[in-house]
Amino acid sequence: MSGEKGGLPANKTEAAVDAFLRQVAALPAVHAGAGRGRLIFALDATMSRQPTWDRAVEIQADMFRETATIGGLNIQVVFFRGLGEFETTPWSARPEDLATRMVGISCRGGKTQIGRVLLHATAEARAGKIAAMVYVGDCCEEDGDRLCKLAGELGLLGVPAFIFQEGDDAGARAVFQEIARLTKGAYSRFDAGSAQQLRELLRAVAVYAAGGRKALADLGKRQGGAALLLLGQMK
Repeated sequence: MSGEKGGLPANKTEAAVDAFLRQVAALPAVHAGAGRGRLIFALDATMSRQPTWDRAVEIQADMFRETATIGGLNIQVVFFRGLGEFETTPWSARPEDLATRMVGISCRGGKTQIGRVLLHATAEARAGKIAAMVYVGDCCEEDGDRLCKLAGELGLLGVPAFIFQEGDDAGARAVFQEIARLTKGAYSRFDAGSAQQLRELLRAVAVYAAGGRKALADLGKRQGGAALLLLGQMK
């Protein structure tokens, strides 16, 4: 896994975050309905992510807790690792259940299974409305054309994919950006030095998916950061 030692330079991090927020701000507004929104949270749990895994688990747990404060989302965690291992959790609105499940996941050597993630998200979207899919990973070891085809099918179902890339693998970046574009989602990279930015972006996306702009405005009043930036661009 590649990346710049010590984290992204401040100006590059700010530019990446700003570009991501502009992409999200261009999406159609999401409004809270009578039922809970549904968010698929997918992640690469292969061995290359082991060095930063504990921090990632903490950040993701923060996202789950934040959505619970506004009535929450139904979230399903999806992860792959090892020799073809691919697992999904039951849908849950209880952040403690999701956080506990995350803590129990360990990284194992294996190749990426992003295609299976996209196929799974498509099947879930056909069964019921999905507000968004979040994917966190660092590399791509699959055929890019096939993944783009699958992403296009997911996009036709109205599911934006928010892709967060750890490190700076150029080949993966090109595929991830195209998946985001085809689904009308957004892409951003992060590394150990920009964990706080990832934390804020994940919260903003999850809150936006759960409760629309009003919920995002409330988050911005309480915590500022990415939520305020996103809200300002939406205006």
